Amino acid sequence: MSVLEIALIGIGLAMDAFAVSICKGLAMKKMSYQKAVIIALFFGAFQALMPALGYVLGTTFASKIATIDHWIAFILLGLIGINMIKEAMSKDEDGCLDDALHFGNLIMLSVATSVDALAIGITFAFFNVSIVLSTVIIGIITFVICVIGVKVGNVFGEKYKSKAEFAGGVLLIIMGCKILVDHLFF
Repeated sequence: MSVLEIALIGIGLAMDAFAVSICKGLAMKKMSYQKAVIIALFFGAFQALMPALGYVLGTTFASKIATIDHWIAFILLGLIGINMIKEAMSKDEDGCLDDALHFGNLIMLSVATSVDALAIGITFAFFNVSIVLSTVIIGIITFVICVIGVKVGNVFGEKYKSKAEFAGGVLLIIMGCKILVDHLFF
């Protein structure tokens, strides 16, 4: 597998994390590159870690992981999306602004958006792929895309705070449903 192919896989894997990064940017009153970097580090690290873990697991657990990965992503994204919608509908304007860096939330989102990367790692085990190079490429691409996502979300969110957060919550729920439908029917 070429570096270009791995980079394209990395871009594809980063799209869920990009969408969630946009939602995180919405939660910031003022853009903070320090917070953007922390958020991007979480997503980039998990996007790099999961293929490595999948590679190690290889084919031994492939069927077990494939049977539940979509449910994990669906539940996590759905719960977080519902929470965002609830906060957007709340009269408390600052309800979600303080948890852009909430550790538990970042872990849950990082896991939810990187479950597919675990499956990619399992497929890497079947090919002659340098797992170190692959994880570095995937992690860096995700990091850069997520910093951009936080900025995009913040700019959009400054103008339409509650509507944008509501839309972000709906987006997370749709992403979770899409993952579930793709795995159950296609």
